[in-house]
Amino acid sequence: MPLLAEYAVTPGVLSQDSYTNYEVGDILLGQLKDVVLHEALVRNLHGGEWLQVFRSNDRPWHRRGLELLRKLVNQNRLRFFPKIMDQIPSSEQEWCLEAVESNNVSPLDGVITTSETCSKFKSVSFVGDSQRLTSYQWWRDQRNQPSIRLPRTLDQYSRALELLLECANSIMFIDAHLDPSQYRYSDFSQLLLATGSGQIKPLLEIHRVCYEGSGPSRRIVPNDKWENRFRTSMNRILQQASLSVEVLIWDDFHDRHIITNLVGLHLGNGLDTTRARSLTTWTRLARDDRDDIQREFDPASGRHTLRHRFRVP
Repeated sequence: MPLLAEYAVTPGVLSQDSYTNYEVGDILLGQLKDVVLHEALVRNLHGGEWLQVFRSNDRPWHRRGLELLRKLVNQNRLRFFPKIMDQIPSSEQEWCLEAVESNNVSPLDGVITTSETCSKFKSVSFVGDSQRLTSYQWWRDQRNQPSIRLPRTLDQYSRALELLLECANSIMFIDAHLDPSQYRYSDFSQLLLATGSGQIKPLLEIHRVCYEGSGPSRRIVPNDKWENRFRTSMNRILQQASLSVEVLIWDDFHDRHIITNLVGLHLGNGLDTTRARSLTTWTRLARDDRDDIQREFDPASGRHTLRHRFRVP
């Protein structure tokens, strides 16, 4: 179960004449919008030609469909995907075939198409009729299973976050104890290299507390030492990848999260790794919770006291 899904949507799904009447289209496209804009990306097929289809006025595009399209663009939820077929698809069936074939290059969670086109792809388990999405297991799984259990290894973290790190344009890593100079966080810099592998170099932030240890052994670490630890451990790697990260040091907090413009995650054990056979649980957050956590770690919110901030490199 992906924490961030990726779907292909054939153009006709956003057309008014694909539905029995305007009101039915309004309801179904509204339901699709609510899901896609919270927990998914849409594949911009055939080298971006998919998006160009909607610049034409030769179809009666549904108002709700165009609204969804605008928000996909504005929220950076369209994932550019190279062309598969030589010719630009010119029909719903060809767009559906392009989507299905693209799955062989990089797996999709589902292809959403019109009723008529879906009937021509009955043998493909991940192709679904936009008017009957709740009848498909792959669609229901994404709604009903918002968490995953995974080993605490760099490989598993990278797989779970691959799409998110590639496509997000802002990423907040919130982990009270994140310290790249410690062995258990030594893999974290490698995880950062996956960010910005798409077309955008994202805005990166790391949030941690000003102290280390707990109970009687807790001690405040001076700001210059935090700068030294992060720069010594991460400068070279970030420079090679043309990345930069801002580190914010807070007085205190506990919960661990990854907050992005695409989705928010709660991390049961933070971002440290281990060779022990240990599992952790990651959960996809509700949209309002994601937004509230993002506000919580805005210095202007006043919910925590910001002790220091600096940029690496």
